[in-house]
Amino acid sequence: MTTEAVPAQVSTIKCLVWDLDNTLWQGTLLEDGEVVLAETIRDVIVELDSRGILQSVCSRNDHDPAWARLQALGLAEYFVLPEIGWGRKSDAVHRIAEQLNFAPGTIAFIDDQPAERAEVTYHLPEVRCYPAEAAATLTDLPEFTPAVSTVDSRRRREMYQAGFRRDAERTEFDGADEDFLRSLELVLHIGPATEEQLSRVEELTLRTSQMNATGVHYSDATLRALLRDPKHEILVAAMSDRFGPHGAVGVILIEKHSSVWHLRLLATSCRVVSFGAGSTLLAWLGDRAHRAGVHFVADFRPTDRNRMMEIAYRFAGFDDEPCHCRDALAAPEVAGVERLHLLPAEWSGSATTRLETTDSICAPASAPEAARRS
Repeated sequence: MTTEAVPAQVSTIKCLVWDLDNTLWQGTLLEDGEVVLAETIRDVIVELDSRGILQSVCSRNDHDPAWARLQALGLAEYFVLPEIGWGRKSDAVHRIAEQLNFAPGTIAFIDDQPAERAEVTYHLPEVRCYPAEAAATLTDLPEFTPAVSTVDSRRRREMYQAGFRRDAERTEFDGADEDFLRSLELVLHIGPATEEQLSRVEELTLRTSQMNATGVHYSDATLRALLRDPKHEILVAAMSDRFGPHGAVGVILIEKHSSVWHLRLLATSCRVVSFGAGSTLLAWLGDRAHRAGVHFVADFRPTDRNRMMEIAYRFAGFDDEPCHCRDALAAPEVAGVERLHLLPAEWSGSATTRLETTDSICAPASAPEAARRS
């Protein structure tokens, strides 16, 4: 089955928007009263969800009976930001893309009516449109097959739904930002990266630009080699709150020497900037370096997008003052990398976030181990 308006350069779809009548289900709800769901379509919806592809609805129907039918079919939970009403479908698809902050080229739309697909294509030419007959075969198409499947991608819909509830409460909250953050019951878990998490770690180094200290991409192969290197620790930070998981939101690559710890990479998701995740991680790392009795040096390479990360480093106390501890470090592998310096101090903890970690993470090396490493 061919598709309509598919660009030559196929990229992965991030959200599929379904029409309902004679597309997702068989029949017209307002005319037939009863509609039927083919099990092959249910299988497609469940499989796309497991691949981390979000799904929404854009249908010409009265909202309440259509949504009630989706609930009765056991499908309502799979759809985010449903648009059920009587306006133009291109407007509805545009609103979905805007609220998700997805580029139109990552959105797909499926509908049984050629006129509806043409209307969406006319106003949103980058959106990829598919006829209803293609529904059962979507999971076979490359654009619906992400290159990797991570722990976070398999629960992406759950994280977005939690985010919508969180944003709604923030809009209604009457009080200081710190009070709202405290009300979220934020938990930041910091632990060693596992083999299963490495794909998500690579994704963070590749996709995060505003909160990536160096803008350097570490490949999966490089990360796996460093994971086996006793001189390095790769840590993953995951966040959750009373609304649900944020997933993996930060990656730390640190190299230990006897007198200095070298923070080679810190990248955090832009989704958690407002929760202070980056600042909390830097404060925690500084506290661990203080306990180990070492200096702390961080790589930073200015880009046109990571000014926020530089502010986080400066706010944490990193400076450009000369120090002999830098002599223990190899020359930067990438041009333009600056070595920021910190004399670590004890940290009393976060006022808004509970940390879950263990003393074995970023622990000082024993004397023989330290001598061997340096």
